[in-house]
Amino acid sequence: MTETPSDDLLRRILRESKSFACVGVSPNPVRPSHYVARYLKLKGYRVIPVNPGQAGKTLFGETVHADLSEIEGGVDVIDIFRRPEAVPGIVEAALAMSPRPKVIWMQIGVTHPEAAALAEAEGLTVIQNRCPKIEYQRLFGELRMGGFATGIISSRL
Repeated sequence: MTETPSDDLLRRILRESKSFACVGVSPNPVRPSHYVARYLKLKGYRVIPVNPGQAGKTLFGETVHADLSEIEGGVDVIDIFRRPEAVPGIVEAALAMSPRPKVIWMQIGVTHPEAAALAEAEGLTVIQNRCPKIEYQRLFGELRMGGFATGIISSRL
């Protein structure tokens, strides 16, 4: 299992992936799921929002889907913004997709060893307890030594 993935693996995933299905994304701009998905969209990824409570609405220029089975054409990464107990069902839904995603990515604080083992046994790469926004910024030089995104924080009034 890839609880501590190498920088090379993370870099490869972020370079080769073109699309993310963000499961549990919120329309609320202060929620981490929203600003992570928005960041990915700004970086050029296709971001497909998945949230049954928002199904049919538009977010990031895409229709919000109730579940993964509604996504046509597949995605590269399933990015999970749900509690760990929801992960097995999401992994099962991802494995039922055609084409299958290449990566299951669980956000910070989200791990599920059994679901991760199932996904890996089926040939998917699994990242747990990591954020693609943070990893992208860290690996592609967008963070300063203090960890702040360049150009965002200022002490000027």
